[in-house]
Amino acid sequence: MFHCTQKHAPMYRIFIVTLIFCSLSASVFGQLRMSHIYSNNMMLQCNTAVPIKGHGKPSSTVKLLFNGKNYTVKVQSDGSWKIILPPTKPGFITKIEVINGDERIQLENVIFGDIWLCGGQSNMEWFLSATENADAEIQSAQYPNLRIVDVPHRMEASEQKDFAAPLLWSSGTPASVAQFSAVGYYFGKQLMHALDIPIGLINNNYGGTVVEAWTSGEGLQGLPVYEKKIRRLETINFEKEKNEGTNVHNKWMANFYQKDQGIIDSIYAWANPIMDRNDWKKIYVPGYWETSGDTTLSDMDGVVWLYKKFNFEGDVSAAKISMGAIDDSDMIWINGESVGSTFNRYNKDRVYDVKKNILHHGENIIIIRVEDYIGGGGVTGSSSKLFIQQGDLITRLDGTWQYKIGMRSTEKMPSSSFSPNHYPTCLYNGMIAPMADFPIKGVIWYQGESNTYRAFEYRDLFKRFILDWRSRFNHPDLPFLYVQLANYYPEDSIPGESQWAELREAQEKALCLLNTSMVTAIDIGEANNIHPINKYEVGRRLALAALADVYYQQQVIYLSPSYDSHTIKDNAVFIKLKNEYNGLKTTDKFGYIFGFSIAGDDQIFRWAKAEIIDKNIIKVWSDKVKSPKVVRYAWQNNPSPANLFNSHDFPALPFRTDDWKLSTQDIRLTDE
Repeated sequence: MFHCTQKHAPMYRIFIVTLIFCSLSASVFGQLRMSHIYSNNMMLQCNTAVPIKGHGKPSSTVKLLFNGKNYTVKVQSDGSWKIILPPTKPGFITKIEVINGDERIQLENVIFGDIWLCGGQSNMEWFLSATENADAEIQSAQYPNLRIVDVPHRMEASEQKDFAAPLLWSSGTPASVAQFSAVGYYFGKQLMHALDIPIGLINNNYGGTVVEAWTSGEGLQGLPVYEKKIRRLETINFEKEKNEGTNVHNKWMANFYQKDQGIIDSIYAWANPIMDRNDWKKIYVPGYWETSGDTTLSDMDGVVWLYKKFNFEGDVSAAKISMGAIDDSDMIWINGESVGSTFNRYNKDRVYDVKKNILHHGENIIIIRVEDYIGGGGVTGSSSKLFIQQGDLITRLDGTWQYKIGMRSTEKMPSSSFSPNHYPTCLYNGMIAPMADFPIKGVIWYQGESNTYRAFEYRDLFKRFILDWRSRFNHPDLPFLYVQLANYYPEDSIPGESQWAELREAQEKALCLLNTSMVTAIDIGEANNIHPINKYEVGRRLALAALADVYYQQQVIYLSPSYDSHTIKDNAVFIKLKNEYNGLKTTDKFGYIFGFSIAGDDQIFRWAKAEIIDKNIIKVWSDKVKSPKVVRYAWQNNPSPANLFNSHDFPALPFRTDDWKLSTQDIRLTDE
C-alpha cells in the first residue's frame, strides 16, 4: 500500500544538541569548570610541560591532584586559573582531579602521547565511513591508545578564549572512528603501530574553506585588503549577519520543495510505486549525474528522482539498506514506505533500517529523491556500498536505474555573506584560538581547493599561515605536514594553463620553511570526484613523512621525484630529477612516459615524447617543436596520464622549467 500521504516534513530542521560535560560532582550552580578541551578519555602531549586551565571563584584557591602530587594556584580576578603539569612520558595513564572549595572535577582515563591536529577543508574532513574498504576498517577499530576528538564548526569575529561547549574525547572504536577524518585516522593508526606510543588526533577542519579564514589577524598584517576586512569584523553585528545570511539561504532552499514537480499538494507523489514511469530515462547508479553522459544532467543542480525495480529472494523480515554517499540530501522509499532521509551530508554513507513487512519476496521497488545544491550530484559512493542486506542475503542495487528531474534550480546557491570565505580570521578565531596554548606534536593539513582561483597569491598566504600557527602555538619548529592537491576534473586534450597546477606549485614553494613536509596525491584522485575515496594512501604517505622528518627514522622513504635541473641539446630537453632512489620508472608496460609538454619561444605547449635515458635523466622532445625552450610535467588540473615514479612507487611531483607569467599571477582578493 502506498503510504506517502504525509504532509511535507521540512528537511531543513535545526537540531539543537546539548552537550553534557561528564565531570563528577560539580555543582550546576558552581563556578568551577575546566576549559572545554579537557574531558574524560583525553590525551595530553607527552614529554613537554602541559597547561591545565579553567575557571573558578575569583581569589579562591584551586588544587589539582596529578600523579600523586598536589598543585595549587590562586584564581585570577577574571575567574581564570592555570596550572602547569611537568613533562610526562608517553603511555602514562592517569586521572586528574581539580578541587575548588566544595566543588570537584575528576577526569578519568587521561593518557599521554603525541597529539596531531588534522586541519584543512573537506578532504581532511571526509569521514572514514565514506572511503574505500570502510566497513572492514571500522569494524576492526579497537585502539585504546588512539584518542580522537572533533572540534565543531564555529565562526567568530574575534579570538575566543575557549570553545563554545565541552569537547568529547574518545578512544578508537568502531562507533567513534566511522564519522572521523579518514586521512587523520589512517595517519594516526600508522604512527601508533610504527612508534608503539599513543597517538591523539584533533579533527579541526571545515569543508570548502580558504586558508585566510584559518589565519589570525596578526598573520595577515601588511596585506591591505585583508586588514580592511578584518577591521570590518570589529564593527559588524556578527549575529545579524549570520541571521540575514541564513534567511537568504533558507528562502533559496525552499524552492527545492515548492517547485519540485514530484510533490503535489504536499504529497510525495512520485514516491508512489505504481505510477506510470514510461517517460523516465535510464541512468547508471552509482555516479555523479553530471558525468553520466546524459547532457540533460550535465549542469544539473536541483531535484532528481531515481527509480529501480529489483528482485528480492528474502522474506518480509527486517533488513537494512545501504546506498553509500549521496550528494547532497536524500529521501528513500521502498514499496511506497519511507525508510530514511539525510539532509545535506554529501560525504555520509546512507544506511537505513528497513522495518518488517516493507520488503517482500519477489519484485520490489525503491525510489530515491535526491537534492543537489551545488557541484556534483547523485548517488556517489562505490558500487560495493549499494545493497539491501537481510541476514546473510545481499541484494545488489548498483546498475541501471531510471530517473526524472523534479526541479532544476535556475538560480545558483546564494553566496551568503555569512561564510568563512568572506571573513579572514573567522575560523582561526572560533576553532584554533581556543586551543592555541594546548601543546601538540604537529599539524597535518589538506587544503587548497578553495584557493585555486587565487593560486599565485597562495604562495604568500600559505607560508604566512604556517608561520602564524607556529607563532600562535608558541612552537617555532612546529612540524607541518601537508598534502599536495589530488588530480581532479576531466583530462585535458591539449596542454595549457591550470589553476590547480599553479596551486600545487604554490604548495611546494612552502617547503622552503623548515620542518615542513609535503606528500602528493596527483595519482590517487578522481576526475569526477573532488573527494577521492582512497584516503588510506594519503594517510599512509603523511605518516611516512612524519616518521622520516619528525621522528627521524632514517630507513623510511616518502619523497617523490622532483625537478633538479635541465639542459637543452639537439632539439631536446634533458631533465634531471632528484629523489629517484634506485631509479625512475614508468607504470606503462611499453615504457612510455605521459604527462610532459614542451614549448618554444612562441609559448605554445604541445604534448611531448619522453624516455628515461639514465637513472634520473629524462629526455623530452616533440617533432613539432624544433627549438624547445621549456618543459612542464603534470601541469594540468588532472594530470592522471602522468606516470613517472621512483623505485619506491611515489609519483614525480609536477614541475615546470619556465618562469613565464601564470594565469593567476594578477588575481588577488578584492575588498568587495
